[in-house]
Amino acid sequence: MTQSASLPDDLLVNAADEVRIRQDLVLVALGKRPADMLLRVGRLLDAHTRTWLDDQEIAIRGRRIAWTGPVGTYPGTALAHADRSDLAAVPGFGEVHKHIESSHVTPEYEAALVLPRGNTWTCEASHEFSNVDGASNLEFWLTARRQGSPMKIFPLPGSAVPPTAYEWGGGYYGYDEQAGFLKESLMVAGLDEVMDWPAVWNPENPSHKRLWGMIQATFEKRGVVEGHGAGLRDLNSINAFASAGLASDHEGWTAEEVWNKLRHGIFIEIRPHSMPEIISGLIERGLSDWSQVAFATDDRSASDTLRMGATDYNVRLAIESGLAPEIAIQCVTINPARHMRLTPWVGSIAPGRFADIVLLDDVTRLSIAEVWADGRPVSKGANYLGPLPSIDWPDWASKTVNIRRRIEPQDFAIAAQPGRDTMQAALLRPFHWADDFITMDLPVENGEVLRDPARNVTKFAIVDRFSGEGLVSRMFWLGCGPKTPDTAVGCTVAHDKHNLWVVGSSDEAMAMVANRVAEIGGGWVLVNGGKVVAEVRYEIGGLMTQRPAMELDAEMQQLYAAAEKIEWLYEPTFSPRWFPGFPERLQFATLTCAPWRWVLVAPCEAAPQGFVNVATGQTHPVVW
Repeated sequence: MTQSASLPDDLLVNAADEVRIRQDLVLVALGKRPADMLLRVGRLLDAHTRTWLDDQEIAIRGRRIAWTGPVGTYPGTALAHADRSDLAAVPGFGEVHKHIESSHVTPEYEAALVLPRGNTWTCEASHEFSNVDGASNLEFWLTARRQGSPMKIFPLPGSAVPPTAYEWGGGYYGYDEQAGFLKESLMVAGLDEVMDWPAVWNPENPSHKRLWGMIQATFEKRGVVEGHGAGLRDLNSINAFASAGLASDHEGWTAEEVWNKLRHGIFIEIRPHSMPEIISGLIERGLSDWSQVAFATDDRSASDTLRMGATDYNVRLAIESGLAPEIAIQCVTINPARHMRLTPWVGSIAPGRFADIVLLDDVTRLSIAEVWADGRPVSKGANYLGPLPSIDWPDWASKTVNIRRRIEPQDFAIAAQPGRDTMQAALLRPFHWADDFITMDLPVENGEVLRDPARNVTKFAIVDRFSGEGLVSRMFWLGCGPKTPDTAVGCTVAHDKHNLWVVGSSDEAMAMVANRVAEIGGGWVLVNGGKVVAEVRYEIGGLMTQRPAMELDAEMQQLYAAAEKIEWLYEPTFSPRWFPGFPERLQFATLTCAPWRWVLVAPCEAAPQGFVNVATGQTHPVVW
């Protein structure tokens, strides 16, 4: 198929190019210029009215749709024709809130992974890479598209850069930075999830001015301010959240919580883990207008996407949970597009929009036969057929683990006070949301406070990977990490600051993990018995790899297989979804957003030992 060479590069980078594209589309719609392609489909879902139209044609010019209507009524000619009259056409699926970094593949390989699964556009919640290299963030997300990837990524610069005033390195965003992003590209849709709720409501919080500066810059450009309402379930908090202008929440866990937030004007983004309960609960409450609801993948690894699916999985789960297929499709097409103010470009099969079309051979099962993006087929069945640009990522993307010294076992030692046989220690455990930390007496030997594996106590550390100094904070944790002697595991994915975390049964093993992670440029390392027994490379940003999803998954499976030979600590009070076993969920254990309170961060002036209550700024020794 030949596309119009006279059209400007269709990247949404500036309004002048957008005007020229649309002036051309007008003439194509009137039949005064030829379409590049006339695509015939058996049925077409009009997402705006939730109705099916039989025997339709779609006139495509360049990467856009110029005209739609009944077969045989297009007033012009076309350079090529395609007949898919045995298939049903629905709009390309969109992600209203997703961290592509959590797929752990770079954007060009993300496109190859999710396009066959119907996902043609994504609102990238970009505070992960923002915290690694804030200055280059927008360039990172637009590069693949500029080099030919058919997937549309609409970046939302991260509000959590840094996540709190007690974290540093990699990037800083305030009013000026956000204003610049919104001015630079039409692809920037707004502000990523505002997570630091204590900083939003409390004028005394050191992040208050920075956050409200970003919100102001977004309002000035009529962008969307995305929210993160974790733990905000009481009526007063919901009212305050909505009053702040935080337009959405993807943290709802129950139907009652979501219902109350919907009733206060908050757009709801339902994640799969709570979808069945929420959808059935909303149906029971009589919700008939689902226009304020979308589905959000949020975080999903490439391995899980290969196994479960992408946005298509979310739609199927919604249908299984009782939602009509047409409503479920609206929740990943027109609803998120309206919310993110992107309807001129995505969300429906309509003139002016990108020619992104999912062709189904079974609507009820959401069985995908083909996907078209930018006006041409990019997949057949599960096979990706579209362009895959070869990107030479610069050093700012590929050399982000800046530890310019050898990490030693002594870096993880916790000194005891002279003459003490025991010391009282502050402990955390994964997903510890309590107001107070845990305390326990731990033994002292040779002047150091020791782990106590008999009581499930191990050592956890954060290694700064931004300054070059390799600053280390360390403390004791309960019920996580390896019980097997001389074993440690670590990773540079540590939401949301993404320093290197290490947990281990010996300081020697922890040092070996830290040094090997630095050598490979980021990723996972598992050490046992003085040897590296498994590793996974995330050489881009310390978060992603520039490889196909299948290749990454094979490496992850090797890591899991090695981890099966390790005995892992386990606390029976923890959710079985997270434990026992290999503690992959520790990637999220250093979150500092609400409702987290006590957290271990890299050492800083405000928290020299790295142990800080991020809601109040209070610090405390790790032993005393």
